[in-house]
Order: sequence, then C-alpha cells, then structure tokens
Amino acid sequence: MKKVFRKLHLWLSVPFGLIITLICFSGAMLVFEQEVMEASRHDFFYVSEVKDKPLPLPVLVERVSATLPDSVEVSGVSVSGDPSRAYRMSMSQPRRAYVCVDQYSGEVKGRYERAAFFSVMFRMHRWLLDSMKPGEVSVGKMLVGISTIVFVLILVTGIVVWFPRTVKALRNTLTIHTGKGLRRFWYDLHVAGGMYALVVLLALALTGLTWSFEWYRNGFYAVFGVEAQAGGAHGQQPQATVADNKAERGGRGENKRSKPDMQPGRENARGERVEHGDRGDRGGHRKEHGDPSVQPDRVAPDMHKPERSQHGPHAQAEHEAGRRNGHKAHVWQTVIGSLAQSNPGFELISVTDRGADVSYDRWGNQRASDKYTFDAHTGVITGSELYADAKGASVVRGWIYSVHVGNWGGMLTRILTFLAALLGASLPLTGYYLWIKRSFCKPQKQNC
Repeated sequence: MKKVFRKLHLWLSVPFGLIITLICFSGAMLVFEQEVMEASRHDFFYVSEVKDKPLPLPVLVERVSATLPDSVEVSGVSVSGDPSRAYRMSMSQPRRAYVCVDQYSGEVKGRYERAAFFSVMFRMHRWLLDSMKPGEVSVGKMLVGISTIVFVLILVTGIVVWFPRTVKALRNTLTIHTGKGLRRFWYDLHVAGGMYALVVLLALALTGLTWSFEWYRNGFYAVFGVEAQAGGAHGQQPQATVADNKAERGGRGENKRSKPDMQPGRENARGERVEHGDRGDRGGHRKEHGDPSVQPDRVAPDMHKPERSQHGPHAQAEHEAGRRNGHKAHVWQTVIGSLAQSNPGFELISVTDRGADVSYDRWGNQRASDKYTFDAHTGVITGSELYADAKGASVVRGWIYSVHVGNWGGMLTRILTFLAALLGASLPLTGYYLWIKRSFCKPQKQNC
C-alpha cells in the first residue's frame, strides 16, 4: 500500500510542485504585510503628536473632502482605540479606498494604495498573476484551486508514506541532521518539515479552497450547518465594514437588530456580560490574502478639487454637498462618542451611513464585531446586534479568514503560519532535489 501512495505522492508533486511553491511563498509574504508597511511608514499611519482632544469630526471631514474629486465623497470614518493612530476615512470610490488624517492637527496624509510588492504577492497567491476581469474565467484562479486540492492529497499521502511505526523512529524522523551530508539534510528537511507543518498547511489549504470553488465553499459551510452567502468570497465582500479596516476581518451576522433595551444580560464581542443599564440611551455624544496594508502616497495634485467660482450652479452644488457632509459628520461624531463611552477598551469603531461596528483586540474570529444602527438625523443608537448572538455564514466566514491568515491566536499563530507557509514552499523544491538525485544520478557520482 505504501508503494501506491509513494507513487501517487511523487506524480502529483512533479507537475504541481512549482505552483504550490509560488502559492505558499506568496502567502507567507502576506502574513506580516501590515506590520511591514506600518514600520516603513510610521508617520503615515500614526499622528505626529497626541493632544488632549482631537479636532471636531466635521472639520476633519471637510478637510479630507477638499482633497477629493467632485465625484468622490467621504463615506465613513474609523477611529482606533489607540489615540496615536490616525483616523481613517473611507471613500465612496474606488472600492475600499480610504484616507488617513491626523485628528489633532487636521493634516490629510493621503490615500492608501497597496505597495507594489504586496500587490504582486496577493495576485500571485490568488490568481498566479492572471487578470480578474468581471465576467471572465480566470485560468490562474482555477490553477490555484486545483493545485491546492492536489497539495492536500500530497500532504496526506506523504504522511502515509513517512509516518513511522514506533516512537523511536518518530524521534528520528522529526530530527533534521546537518552533519550527514547534503542529501541527508534535504531529505530530513523534506520529511521533518512536512511533519512539523502538516496541521497548519492542511488548515491553510482547506480554508483557502473556499475562495477557489463555489461548490467547495457551499459544502464547507454546510458542514457547519449554514448556507454560504453570495459575495462572501475573499476580496468580494459586498460592503466595507470595520472588518475591512482591521486587516480585512469582517462580515455581518444574520440576526435582525433589536433595540438595546430589549437585550439585557447579553455578551459583547469581548465575551463580557452586558446588562440592561450598560447600554442605556445612546443619544449622547479596528491581519489575502483585503488590503490591510497599503503604500501611502501624499495627496497628488489631481486629487484636489479644481477652483470654482463663488457663484453659479457649481458653487451652489458644492455648498449643498458641504452642508450634507457637515450634518453627516456631526451624526457620526455623536455615534462614535456614544459607542466609545459604552465600550471601553475597544480596538476600532467604524461608522458609515449604513451603521456602526465596534471591535476588540481578542483571540478567535478577527472579524468579530458588535453591530449598531442609529438615527441618521440625531445619532441616537436605535439597535444593536452583539457578536455573541450572531450566527450563520458571517461567523463561519470570519473564522475561515482568521484561520487562513493565521491571526486567530495573535502574534504566535501568525508566526507559526508564516513558518509553515515557508516550509510548504520548500517541500516541492526539496522533493525535486531528492527525485532528481535518485532518478538521474548514478550511485557512483556522489556529487551529482
């Protein structure tokens, strides 16, 4: 039986090995994208000086709006629990674009655009650099999906072939020898590396397939007793929420929202008990492979609105738009103040016209957040949907993403994911070496 699995392992690996290496390597490069970008452009993501009180939100929205073309407007704002992080203001277009602004000085830092390196790595990981035009079938996406299925089979057959029968043999299998020659080193790296990374690589592959094939995604969701939602694929979520600003970590629950005073004794996204009095009247006053990390650029000249006459239809239209934006910003500020007061220790509050999300720095589903609705005229909180009560495809989707990118357990699981992906990228290469050494090199030629 082992001979059959050995041949299957070999002849699946030979044609798909290089593709698997590219997928795993590009995935590893994306794990710490956000940290790399924030370290390289700290001044863009953080404010220059933390002051006692930020500028009023209407003022900030007005300054950002002044840098945008007439056809683009501010569609939302995200406020971090860390006062040193700049505000993020979402733009109505292009999709998922946003601008950073210093909330204390009012400096508009510019618009996000993903760094070229990470953009290439993402396209490599998802589509093998193939184009993804609407309505067209992507050959690259198909190859990634097929290669991932093959990778699962390779991992399983590899365990059958090399898993030892005794504890002593297992100890020897898991040891990488460095003093017994180059061939033995590559052999140990191939076998032991596969053993060490097996569980993580299987988790990455099985979750990643949900973005390659609709039939697989439907079946995967059905295992958890839910129905997959349209537009739930990675990078194809219907709306940008707080999750998009938390390294693409979101997805709304399916339960209908209900008013806070009807939900005593419930738990928020942190798992804390929330009683009736804690919610009260809210009328008072935060990783694909999305794109959490991007290459920030200063506002280009073409981002500024052209000068308009103070009279005429253009001036009147701009005045009306400014009035609407000012009112909207006042409402958002009221909502943010109310949610920040009732949710101490939050990681990110994100507000748009559609509603507000509050998320926390926690283990588990990194797309978990509490959802709120509010009165568009007064900013009074009218309903809530706590993550503790959320069910359905949004929860499963959030867990799938968190497991796939490895951020469900904080920095520890991200490091493990990074190392496992690098090992996954090395397995085909070490396998090719061993296969060529055995098949094409004569025994007497030791240095072949």
